[in-house]
Amino acid sequence: MTARTWWAEMAWLGGPDAVSGVRIDCDADGTIIDVVPGAPRPENPGIEVLRGLTVPGLVNCHSHAFHRALRAWTQSAGGDFWSWRTLMYRVAERIEPDTYLDLASAVYAEMLLAGITTVGEFHYLHHDRNGRAYQNQAMEAAIVEAARTAGIRITVLDTCYLTAGIGPASEASPSVGPGVGTLPAVPLQGAQRRFSDGSVDGWLARLEAASRSLSGPTVRFGAAVHSVRAVPREALDEIAAAMAPSSTAPSGTGPSGTAPSGTGRSGRPIHAHVSEQTAENAACVRAWGLTPTQLLGEAGLLGPAFTAVHATHLEARDVDLLGASGSSVCVCPTTERDLADGIGPTVALRRAGVPLCLGSDSHAVIDLLEEARAVELDERLASGRRGSHSPADLLQAATGNGSRSLGWEDVGRIAVGAQADLCSFDLSGVDVAGTFSAGGANAASALVFATRGASPQEVVVAGRTVVKDGHHLGLDDVAKHMSEAIATVMGRGE
Repeated sequence: MTARTWWAEMAWLGGPDAVSGVRIDCDADGTIIDVVPGAPRPENPGIEVLRGLTVPGLVNCHSHAFHRALRAWTQSAGGDFWSWRTLMYRVAERIEPDTYLDLASAVYAEMLLAGITTVGEFHYLHHDRNGRAYQNQAMEAAIVEAARTAGIRITVLDTCYLTAGIGPASEASPSVGPGVGTLPAVPLQGAQRRFSDGSVDGWLARLEAASRSLSGPTVRFGAAVHSVRAVPREALDEIAAAMAPSSTAPSGTGPSGTAPSGTGRSGRPIHAHVSEQTAENAACVRAWGLTPTQLLGEAGLLGPAFTAVHATHLEARDVDLLGASGSSVCVCPTTERDLADGIGPTVALRRAGVPLCLGSDSHAVIDLLEEARAVELDERLASGRRGSHSPADLLQAATGNGSRSLGWEDVGRIAVGAQADLCSFDLSGVDVAGTFSAGGANAASALVFATRGASPQEVVVAGRTVVKDGHHLGLDDVAKHMSEAIATVMGRGE
């Protein structure tokens, strides 16, 4: 790749609003080497013009790529999260490495068409239908190859999943709070057998092998605890111990093998589903006398490397623990409302100093701007108050907060030394007419709150254009590719 220079009509550089006339220079390695606000419109034809508002590439912190096959097909069934999960398991039973490669490639291309340049794939579909390991980490290889095919930056959040739930209390292990004996695990059933490595050691061994063989400049591996339902208390302690300091960071973690500052002691970010459902909270309290957040904290997993996904049903003490530990929270409003999960305490979290980031999770829609505006609009419904989250706060959640959560310290901002991950939104449509000034005043608010299904005109990852004039440059017809991939997985073409 050669060095490039862009001139953005307007750009959001992390402040309260956009600024006009911004020149952005990047070197041949895709690193930004100069940013000049207030630069005049160039006459040099070698300088590329980015129309509208340019922002850092959006960061989708929480994805389950195979869930995309369910979009719109579950809307007549009624029920709740648990009934939806049954339908999701049916899809999980049908996925194979080759079909996952095709589906995930289309999903990641759809993300790029929405301005998402980095994704955190919360990946637990590891093994074949009988729970046997594939050769050469074939499922992990499919996810990575899909990301490379689409051109998206990825952190594979390789997930530990050991049990189907928290077992009932017994005389040997009464549910009287912390410090009691081990509860019996609920055995894995059906599709869940595909998720488990059998032990923490087995999971770690596969994770390390996949990281060594598959990491690269735009691919990193992180870790994930599926939930306190799927990882027993004693296993949480083992995972925390595995985060112990080591002399060599895992491959693919940072420059010269060093661990980015936003990662754990092992050099990896670690995520977990936390308090998405009240039933999860109730089972955890019955078993241990602790909420999921408190249990994770007791194990030593909370900290700057940790991100709690959803965190919908938190107690005040949970919020305080997350804030005091420097943990992040990833909210996924379109999924949380689609599954009737609830509205999380985002204002309390922000006041406690918890960085918020965003994910599309089950991909009911893939639109990170909708996730961002939903954080504020859902809060208005819950609290009866407006303006709890500013447009700049929401753009930060969609960019820099997410990149740090995924272990990419040099992503998520337009600044010298950052990776040139950019997306430019054309703000010439009637939906945003009259919502901002030519100098950029109110443009951040217009982008977050006024755009209708905004699609970027240009998307750049590591200095390379992957979307131009609203078209993906690697997959000619993303919609056709997606339709065929889902039809193959679901057998709808039979």
